Amino acid sequence: MIIQSTSVSIHTSLTSVRAFLCDARNLNLLLPQEKISEFQATEEQCSFKAQGGILINLLFAEQSEELVRYRSGEGSPFSFTLSISLHEDGEKCHGQVVFDGQVNGFMKVLIEKPLRALFEQMSIQMKAHFEEN
Repeated sequence: MIIQSTSVSIHTSLTSVRAFLCDARNLNLLLPQEKISEFQATEEQCSFKAQGGILINLLFAEQSEELVRYRSGEGSPFSFTLSISLHEDGEKCHGQVVFDGQVNGFMKVLIEKPLRALFEQMSIQMKAHFEEN
C-alpha cells in the first residue's frame, strides 16, 4: 500500500530541510501531538504510540540529495518505509511524505484513512515549522 501526501512548498533550502529530517528527534515536531503519546527518540530512531495504542518504531534508513527514508523497526505492526522526497526549486524546496507498507487487504481498510490524514498533517507541519523559524 502506497500513500503519498500532498507536496508542500517550503521557503527554505533543501539542505536545511534534509538536515532537519535526518534527525529522528525532529519528527516529533511533525506529528499531531493530540494523536500520539510516549514519543521517545535518539538521532537515528524514534518510537511513539499512535491513537489506539499502536506502537510505531522508526529507524533512520538512508538519505540522498532529494530523499530521507525511515523504515519500520522492531515492534511495529507491519513492515513499511516512510520517505520524504524533496525537490529544490530556486530558493525554496518541495516536500512530500511517501508511505510504502506491506499490509493485507483487511489491514488496509482499517488504516488507510487515518494514515493518509497523518501524512497530510506531517507535510503541513513540515511547511509550518520552517515558516515559523
